[in-house]
Amino acid sequence: MRRTAGEVSGAARTVTPDRLGEVLPHADVVVIAAASTTGTHHLFGAREFEAMKKSAVLINIARGELIDTNALVAALRFGEIAGAGLDVTDPEPLPDGHPLWMAPNILITPHSADTPAMTMPLLAERIRENVAAFVGDGRFVGIVDPKAGY
Repeated sequence: MRRTAGEVSGAARTVTPDRLGEVLPHADVVVIAAASTTGTHHLFGAREFEAMKKSAVLINIARGELIDTNALVAALRFGEIAGAGLDVTDPEPLPDGHPLWMAPNILITPHSADTPAMTMPLLAERIRENVAAFVGDGRFVGIVDPKAGY
């Protein structure tokens, strides 16, 4: 799924958010890697979990607000999905005693995947590309879209 229609290299199919319900029943694994905006807040809630296969797994590596936490707890408790892997939660950090800590079939990681050793070379390359674009062809990368919220 992506915000705008169009093909993505390596993807067999892409859909816009309004068509998410069409693809969820066919997915074995759903990985959320989206920005947190007003348009993506609670992108996954009860309706989406009901649409997923009971054998499906949801993974969120983006932002906790993309998932309705209460709906996820219920989906896990009642077997609407097989499991979840969360690197991010809402709230974050999860307080002691939060229902997600006791939810069945869940793996929660500490949201600390980026290290300076990983991000510095990526940042340096982006700066190099944008300096080249500034003095050359003007094809910048990582352009912020204020209307989209990121």
